[in-house]
Amino acid sequence: MNLLPKSTADFGSTEYWNSFFRKRGKQAFEWYGEYPELCGQLHKYIKPKDEILVVGCGNSKLSVDLYDVGFKKITNIDISPVVIKQMQEANRTQRPEMTWCQMDATAMTLPDESFSVVLDKGTLDALFTDQSEEVVGTVRRYFQEIGRVLRSGGRYVCISLLQEHILREVVEHFPSHHFMLRIVRCPDAGGRGTSEAAAADGSSLVVFAIVATKFKNLPMRVLELCMAGDQMERVQQPEDMIGAVAAAQKAAMYRRDGRSIDRSVPSERKQTPRYTIHVLDQAPKRGSGKYAAFIVPQGRETEWLFATPQGRQKLQASANFDRLAVVTLHRGHVYTDLEAVKVELAESVKSLAPSGLQGASIPYLSIGAEVGRRETIHTGRSEHSGEYVVEEIVGDNGRTFRRLIFLATPAVVQSEAALKMARVRGSRAPQKVVDPGYLACQHHLFMTVGVQLATRLTQKTTSPPSSLSSSAAASVAVIGLGGGGLCTFIRECLKASTITAVEIDPEIERIAVKYFGLTLDNRLRVVIEDGIRFLAEEANRGAHYSAVLFDVDSKDPTVGMSCPPAIFVERNVLAHVRKLVGDEGLFVLNLVCRNDALRETTVRSLRESFKYVLSYKLEEDVNEVFYCTDNEGLKDATNWQKELREAANDVNKLARKEKLTHEQELVDLSDFVSALQI
Repeated sequence: MNLLPKSTADFGSTEYWNSFFRKRGKQAFEWYGEYPELCGQLHKYIKPKDEILVVGCGNSKLSVDLYDVGFKKITNIDISPVVIKQMQEANRTQRPEMTWCQMDATAMTLPDESFSVVLDKGTLDALFTDQSEEVVGTVRRYFQEIGRVLRSGGRYVCISLLQEHILREVVEHFPSHHFMLRIVRCPDAGGRGTSEAAAADGSSLVVFAIVATKFKNLPMRVLELCMAGDQMERVQQPEDMIGAVAAAQKAAMYRRDGRSIDRSVPSERKQTPRYTIHVLDQAPKRGSGKYAAFIVPQGRETEWLFATPQGRQKLQASANFDRLAVVTLHRGHVYTDLEAVKVELAESVKSLAPSGLQGASIPYLSIGAEVGRRETIHTGRSEHSGEYVVEEIVGDNGRTFRRLIFLATPAVVQSEAALKMARVRGSRAPQKVVDPGYLACQHHLFMTVGVQLATRLTQKTTSPPSSLSSSAAASVAVIGLGGGGLCTFIRECLKASTITAVEIDPEIERIAVKYFGLTLDNRLRVVIEDGIRFLAEEANRGAHYSAVLFDVDSKDPTVGMSCPPAIFVERNVLAHVRKLVGDEGLFVLNLVCRNDALRETTVRSLRESFKYVLSYKLEEDVNEVFYCTDNEGLKDATNWQKELREAANDVNKLARKEKLTHEQELVDLSDFVSALQI
């Protein structure tokens, strides 16, 4: 028997509901759960002494169950006279104090302020079928009627699925009419949909309770959320409430169809979430666990294993659980210890458990027994990159690292420096200083090798072979400063080099100098300028550089090439670079590109702009370093490999000489040379 309406308009039709209840007879129809599944929330907001109005009661047993446990003052209304007659006849003898009236909830004939509770289970959802002008007008009349019949201090308690258009109207209407608004998740409800068909297909709906409390005059907007257990959170903006509800709905959708999700866990005191939970599933394997949660220590969330879908899949495979919830801790919050984090996460982690495991003990995994430490030492705003933070974290080896993070991309470390204790002139005790020999980005090492190669190539054209030196001078232009790690390493390793760093953002220069140890002097200067304009102006004035390096990131994450911006590898820009390095110099490009077609286009541009192009793909990173030149000494593979081996060997020797490393080889010569691609 198909009782579903032919169109959404039928939900507001008396004829549809009369027909519905005639066909259904005495069999109760429960929207979004029965009394045992809802009573845990209902009893918090409805008391036996309350005078209760149940709107759109239908033939639900909710009123009956409430009556039977002591709620005697209940008035039920419904638009269908058929169901009202059915319910009157069924309850006349056993529940004489309960009232049943045929009435339109959008135009009630009840006195003003006559109830302390208006209870709605599914009626709002049935009315608010779409966002047409007619439907929205009906819903607003319904809300006005609720406000009229409620006393001051009374509560509108509505059980709803809270589709986004419904929630937006709720958060718009009630706070503006002096209602305190609370949204509470009903974790035990939701096994049923709006029809038996939905229940039959295994759908699991997320059910919420709207609790709107009426005041004569509420001087400020009060919005509260309870998404797990009894943990209540006050939020500042309607969008925070809408986002939290959407996250819970997304999680339920994941459980239903197996899609991967990310879920934010809110904070009680701040607008930003405290946690993000990434849920992963893999096909069940013999001997594997069913479900576990992995807590990522603070500061480690940017690592590939935890920051990328591929990394988390590898983590899940090694952890050997069918489902793994990977939890990251957000900056800007305080976490006392690992045990406190587990307690705080318990309800959220349980809510994501596979079917049948919600009540089971869930193992928690982590790296060591510490929650990690993160300290914010500076916050600011850049006109080009937005809000940023400079923070210090302690790595798993106990070493302290300083990082620059743009909050628009909080999972990406923009710049990183290692700190060490050293005596500073004028201070008695050792101070924290930046270690110039630490390279957070391995591609910086191979770009430095490129600078040394350019030095050797230039020197060969101007000096006899007997006078060649591994520490000869080179004039270098670096487009993209960041925290200055690349420029600092070149400056300290290749002592005779002079470096011009080009950076469009003056705030980045200030950060690099103050927090990342960048030293400006006659060997290293920063030019605040658009990189493309700088290249054009330098080429037009006839400037010359031994090497030009591109290490500039893109601000557009949708392109598929995050370094450099695509405009930097257009032919006219490369022509300026070609002019600056001349016939002997070198262009070194750091390319980060996940789009194969875009990479091919970039490589084609490089080949069309330079006679000889060679690349080195870093094993563990997505970075690819390109070396480009017109130098005839590099016209065959043997010369390329020989010269790059010598340049890399120079960098190894100079780094040891300047005490930037204690390793015998910063660059593994055999691996490096064998991986080069012409």
